[in-house]
Amino acid sequence: MVFWEGYVSDEAMGTFAPILVYWLYAGLYQLLPHLDNYRLHTRREEDDKNSVPLPSVVKGVLLQQLVQATVAQGLFLLTSKANSSGITVQSSISVQIVQIVIAMLVMDTWQYFVHRYMHQNKFLYRHVHSQHHRLVVPYAIGALYNHPLEGLLLDTFGGAISFLVSGMTARTAVIFFCFAVIKTVDDHCGLWLPGNIFHILFQNNTAYHDIHHQLQGLKYNYSQPFFPLWDKLFGTYMPYNLVKRPEGGFEARAVKAMKD
Repeated sequence: MVFWEGYVSDEAMGTFAPILVYWLYAGLYQLLPHLDNYRLHTRREEDDKNSVPLPSVVKGVLLQQLVQATVAQGLFLLTSKANSSGITVQSSISVQIVQIVIAMLVMDTWQYFVHRYMHQNKFLYRHVHSQHHRLVVPYAIGALYNHPLEGLLLDTFGGAISFLVSGMTARTAVIFFCFAVIKTVDDHCGLWLPGNIFHILFQNNTAYHDIHHQLQGLKYNYSQPFFPLWDKLFGTYMPYNLVKRPEGGFEARAVKAMKD
């Protein structure tokens, strides 16, 4: 039993809930007070280094979400597990947890290798992936600001493959996709807030991904959105120290990069 049962189909929730969650969670960060004592970059750095205005970022994210919603609807339609009575039998909680973990690993694997290739291929980086790196100082709303082709290949296809390989139902997908969206937004929020559960449970977090957005870390820390596994296995792991800035806030400083 889920709270939307009887009101909205699992397929509709799996399509639109992640979009709603994105804007609610990213909007929450956007509406927070300045919190200069917890920022990884100053507001001046954000204004000086980022080369794309907020309205363009919002338009880019909405375009990607339109494509994602279209693909999700088609995917759920083609993979429906409903029986002759129109009812989908849900797996046990333990099976659903295993499916979510599998989906996390599959998504990480897909995103690592596609993301890394987009950095190694000069054409793809210059004409596609560099759009995301126009936000040198990441912020929450810009988490899914990508070139449309990258949004399709990296995020949309990555989500679809994770769903298919894990064998989850649309209902389980609601939980997984919403969690993945929250984690991705948090990784781009630019804030190191005390007690943030993602910073406690995941090595791959806001500071970890911030390193990747900086010049010295551009060819490191490709892993996203959950674990640094592939970075550690393939020598692209760049650890960091958090240093308190005299004027307030923190700075994620690279320690030593593992060599390929």
